Amino acid sequence: MQIRLASEDDLPALMRLVRRVVPLMRASGNLQWDENYPDEAVFLRDISLKQLWLAEIDAETAGLAAITMDQEPDYAQVGWDIEEPAIVVHRIAVDPAFRGAGVATALMEKAKEVAIERGIDVLRVDTNTQNAATQQLFPKLGYELAGEISLAFRPGLRFFCYEKRLP
Repeated sequence: MQIRLASEDDLPALMRLVRRVVPLMRASGNLQWDENYPDEAVFLRDISLKQLWLAEIDAETAGLAAITMDQEPDYAQVGWDIEEPAIVVHRIAVDPAFRGAGVATALMEKAKEVAIERGIDVLRVDTNTQNAATQQLFPKLGYELAGEISLAFRPGLRFFCYEKRLP
């Protein structure tokens, strides 16, 4: 498996991955993504900011994650100091064909590497309360549940917030 920064050339593969993931998410009751989010503009912004990472297996796009420092104001609902620098993982997804191959774990490890490179000791992530897979994954990787929030830009949905502090 290779983890690398995405480029604009990757956009078609990214959108194919989203089109494969969204129906499965929605079928399981996870309404976090839909036909409008994430879209090409979101990924182009991530690419321009050099914060969108791809996991590739045998030259196929197996997963993606935006590894950012973007903290939602709503994170304050769980008592986080959103002024404290943190690496935040957004838009993590694994192509259904590569589930169980360690793709999400590898992307989360890349987030840890980015944090270490930048001298940041806090990692944060949020996930829809209906996303059972991430609720199992994050604690296995040492993330602690901080609480549940709503996000202003995703009305009607609830999210769990997780945090990991590096030694």
